[in-house]
Amino acid sequence: MRLGKLEASVMDVLWAATEPLRVRQVLDELNRRRTLAYTTVLTVLDNLHRKELVVRELDGRAYSYRAASSREEAAALALRAVLDSTGDPESVLLHFARSVSPQESEVLRRALHGRPEAR
Repeated sequence: MRLGKLEASVMDVLWAATEPLRVRQVLDELNRRRTLAYTTVLTVLDNLHRKELVVRELDGRAYSYRAASSREEAAALALRAVLDSTGDPESVLLHFARSVSPQESEVLRRALHGRPEAR
């Protein structure tokens, strides 16, 4: 799932946080770089919640938000969605494999080592 620019900025704030954040806390962090309205950030967080990218919990009278998954898990899910959306995931994987660095290739080898072959 692709994120808009503002959605990605909000997710960056949530991924960097060590605890769930209220809308005001997300807004304060975002406003270090630009000026946004509270309602804008609230709407983005509601949209991200609807897309199941953030989890919200009632904290007093307001919600606190946290990322539903790590940045790495979200990236892996996005890659999975790309593979699932093509008619030829094998070809996509082969093109990708040709583009990785030697270090990335080694990481992939180690990750796949010991995994039984598909039958």
